[in-house]
Amino acid sequence: MLDELRITGLGVIEDATLPLSKGLTVITGETGAGKTMVVAGLGLLFGGRADTGRVRPGEKKAMVEGRIRVKPGDGALRQRVADCGAELEGDELLISRTLTAEGRSRAHVGGRSAPVGVLGEIGTLVLSIHGQSDQMRLLQPAEQRGALDRYAGDSHEKLRVSYRETYDRWVALAAELAERRANARERAREADVLRLGLEEIERVAPQPGEDAELAEEARRLEHAEALRGAAAEAHVALAGHPDVVGESADAGSLVGSASRALSAQGDTDAKLGELASRLEAAVAVITDVSGELSSYLDELDADPNRLAEIFERRAALKSLTRKYAEDIDGVLAWAADAAEKLASLDVSDEALAAMEADRDRLAAEAAELAAALTKSRKAAATRFAEEVTAELAGLAMPHARVSASVEARPVGKGLSPLLVDGVECGAGPDGVDEVELRLRPHPGAPDTALQRGASGGELSRVMLAIEAVFAGAGGPPVLVFDEVDAGVGGEAAVEIGRRLAKLAKQHQVVVVTHLAQVAAFADSHLAVSKDTGGAVTVSGVREVEDAERARELARMLAGMPDSHLGIAHAEELLAVAARAKRG
Repeated sequence: MLDELRITGLGVIEDATLPLSKGLTVITGETGAGKTMVVAGLGLLFGGRADTGRVRPGEKKAMVEGRIRVKPGDGALRQRVADCGAELEGDELLISRTLTAEGRSRAHVGGRSAPVGVLGEIGTLVLSIHGQSDQMRLLQPAEQRGALDRYAGDSHEKLRVSYRETYDRWVALAAELAERRANARERAREADVLRLGLEEIERVAPQPGEDAELAEEARRLEHAEALRGAAAEAHVALAGHPDVVGESADAGSLVGSASRALSAQGDTDAKLGELASRLEAAVAVITDVSGELSSYLDELDADPNRLAEIFERRAALKSLTRKYAEDIDGVLAWAADAAEKLASLDVSDEALAAMEADRDRLAAEAAELAAALTKSRKAAATRFAEEVTAELAGLAMPHARVSASVEARPVGKGLSPLLVDGVECGAGPDGVDEVELRLRPHPGAPDTALQRGASGGELSRVMLAIEAVFAGAGGPPVLVFDEVDAGVGGEAAVEIGRRLAKLAKQHQVVVVTHLAQVAAFADSHLAVSKDTGGAVTVSGVREVEDAERARELARMLAGMPDSHLGIAHAEELLAVAARAKRG
């Protein structure tokens, strides 16, 4: 759960700390006092879009900090925190988001700097924010299909992912096949050019690094005599001339004699012993170099025929590097790329027939998965409609009925024709279905699409009912509602408060509301107030309790916090809410 939220320099809020407790927390206040900034702060804290216009005038930055209490069994959240190198303080996670007036944004998780996207990932595990914009999105068919898919569960999600992967492969292969047929002539010309290049490279058959190796060998052959003279002179200096006998003719023997002379006095003076050891190592080096020079002289080749062969081979390699790359390794890389591209340019009848067979096979697989996806959606739609209808009965809409229609989508722009169970449908990455939520507000009324028949108050309650259904199926532990009771009043407002209180038994619920009927059900009540005495409006947040709470409800009811009648009405509301929560 979210224990605490601190907001500084955001909109009209200069510095405010919101203590958040379990159960139902309501946030109230006059219009323009800054209630929306609380929701905006939550959105910013959990990875939302950074809008520099939200930074308070005169401030260099806005900051939102949150303290989250992590349950021991919340493995997904603990793992995500560990993955970004952050740590918990006991069972608490501290996160923050800073936004400067220049537009720079920074995020911190557990005291460590982190990408803003990490805050978003944590947000999906911690809370869900719902406002009037969500109601507008719910009117869109794609959002209604997405809501039904989320409700349908894990097995449905796996089926949807399998369909999408097959669909993507099918569409990509169909597009490639169409492109090959449409551009067969250009592809054939390009393939001929690549084929000629590959044939030329194959005739020469270059080896990796061959050009560099031949250049080195050519230099040795061209300077064979100079190299032989230098090696022979060095060998004589180290090993002695073969015609001279005696230790003085051998550099290794001379150094060895020096080493033995010093070693004899090593016990007397450690310095001479150390020098003797170094000379002994030098003897080993001289012996090794002398042997390698002898082998070098034996292997040194001055064959003019070999030099001619090398010149001829280098000329052949040069012809390739002039055309295809700077060196032979580059030529070989070009050949590998060309061979791969040549396969994709194949427009022979055999290649096109094979691609067509693969396309038809993938289409059949996509159709089979689409049919299974439709069946799963229809089954979920029945359960979803029944549960939402049951929730509406507790929201002062006892005779309302919600239904979810799942119909085949006709072929249209941006969709691929797909034959599913003998019917041609418009296939997209989400399947072949159109999903439409319909509402019958009372008996005798027709089932009408939400976007055409629901009033603002009805839509608010349908949205809340859907969220209650989602909450019952799991989801984030914290639910935030931003004025989802807009357009509602009277008995319906009381029922919304009752439903939110019921929802708060399983979740931490935070509600921004203008309705006293809803606020009366709160377990914790925060009021946002503004001070316009200075040049710039300043808002603060305080917790209201006992008599002060009744005065706040009286203000919400009649705009008169000191009215005796208003306070009496507020106290009655609080008593009704308390009885309802106990019941």
